[in-house]
Amino acid sequence: MWGWLLRRLGQIIPTLLILSVLIFALQQLMPGDPAIIMAGEERGDPQVLAEIRAELMLDRPIWEQYGAWLWRLLHGDLGFSWRIRQPVGQLILEKLPVTLQLGLMAFVISVAIGVPAGIISAAYRDRPADWAANGIALAGISTPNFWLGIMMILLFSVQLGWLPPSGYVPLTEDWQQSLATTIMPAFVLGGGIAGVFMRHTRAAMIGALGQDYVRTARAKGLPERVVVGRHALRNALIPVITLGTIELGRLLAGAVLTEQIFSIPGFGKLIVDAVFNRDYPVVQGVVVVTAIIFVSLSLVGDLLYMAINPRLRTA
Repeated sequence: MWGWLLRRLGQIIPTLLILSVLIFALQQLMPGDPAIIMAGEERGDPQVLAEIRAELMLDRPIWEQYGAWLWRLLHGDLGFSWRIRQPVGQLILEKLPVTLQLGLMAFVISVAIGVPAGIISAAYRDRPADWAANGIALAGISTPNFWLGIMMILLFSVQLGWLPPSGYVPLTEDWQQSLATTIMPAFVLGGGIAGVFMRHTRAAMIGALGQDYVRTARAKGLPERVVVGRHALRNALIPVITLGTIELGRLLAGAVLTEQIFSIPGFGKLIVDAVFNRDYPVVQGVVVVTAIIFVSLSLVGDLLYMAINPRLRTA
């Protein structure tokens, strides 16, 4: 187990190094000159532009800029925002709790709806329950987030007055108001992913229910709920976990449209503002944190595989 974990960590390090090269290289392809943006009204003064470029190391070769950036990154320094002159790490720490809350709420909603619906659909294949679950899943996948968000605001905020239409309140200030401001965007994000979970769970369960060990369990006279819940579901969860790590990573990376509709100050809004203002350090910092989140979730997924199926520990 420990040997496997060390090998996986050994694979993660070069992966993150390659990602750092890609992140820095792609960032250089963005149009525009940050020095001109930062100069403001003095953008026509060549001396001011030269001083800004020297301060930001924009007058150095690309490989030297990358080396300095990587060195700071290895020491936990994500740099300073060129636009608002604040540490990028501080900006990310301010937005990360918002994105974590919204992403985790959306993920819980998607799993709570999608996985049970997929199990029921597979257990009652080609019956009304299966048709209903497939119809709901198709509707969830096909409905655009921005349209669903607007419709929910019109219904629950404008017509019924149950929930605030936009804004965000931290959990530490008022947990009830915080849940009220995030439940609609979380449902908008989780609804579409629930349909994806349902389809994958259904396909995996149908495959598992056709295996010999399931027929043997039924031949022994075990109740159907035991056959489905204990024998089939455990083996069907492997592809569902893979999907879950990917979708959770996407949620924690920020949801631009949903955050804009509900005025949620998360990662999505942060990176959009940074891109429009050519604030390279913020874009790089957010993408680096997102990459680390994805790689970490991949490792967690592998650990869950072995917890569910002990045979993988000796594979």
